[in-house]
Amino acid sequence: MLKLSGIRKSFSDGANRINEVLRGVDLSVQSGEFVAITGVSGSGKSTLLNILGTLTEPDGGSYFLGNENMLTAGVDRSALRNRDIGFLFQQHRLLPQLTALGNVLLPTLANAKKPDKEQIEYAEELMKLTGVEGVAAQYPATLSGGEAHRVALCRALIMKPKILLADEPTGQLDLETSAQIAALLAATNCELATTIVMVTHSEEMARFADKIYAIREGVLE
Repeated sequence: MLKLSGIRKSFSDGANRINEVLRGVDLSVQSGEFVAITGVSGSGKSTLLNILGTLTEPDGGSYFLGNENMLTAGVDRSALRNRDIGFLFQQHRLLPQLTALGNVLLPTLANAKKPDKEQIEYAEELMKLTGVEGVAAQYPATLSGGEAHRVALCRALIMKPKILLADEPTGQLDLETSAQIAALLAATNCELATTIVMVTHSEEMARFADKIYAIREGVLE
């Protein structure tokens, strides 16, 4: 499904010093796998995930998603992101002016004025799968933290992406809700065969994945 080879990324700290965050990361993820990447704060987890999501361009290396070279000059990364990649963040980032169902359907509006019948039915199916069908007409301010994250997960899946990228998805939730969301990701991986790459500092959350890697000193172990 995806392959990274020799990915490097450095940042300037503002004092003419270079901080080498990724020092040659290699990663292969097969279709349908659930992979977790652990590491302490500042280890480069989110930088790596942003490169996978084409939000950040590496300084060197190669990245293939399926047969697509994601680093080729001229590639429409915005279109590829909307079509092939779903994002689940630490904060749910739901739009307050839209209902829960409206938030789930938001990505469908990138190429159309309104969602079609099939997309609406799939959104309702996802909300049923994640247990939030009962809040479809509610607005984000009325949702619990767990409900909001479940709605955000549905939004990440609405375009049937090749891969779901989860960046510390339970970082702001209590332990019980965190475990529920992690279990839900595992169920999504199983029932929808969605390929998932999750970065987390929590070893408990990582245990829900099929494979666990640790990022240390800029490389994966």
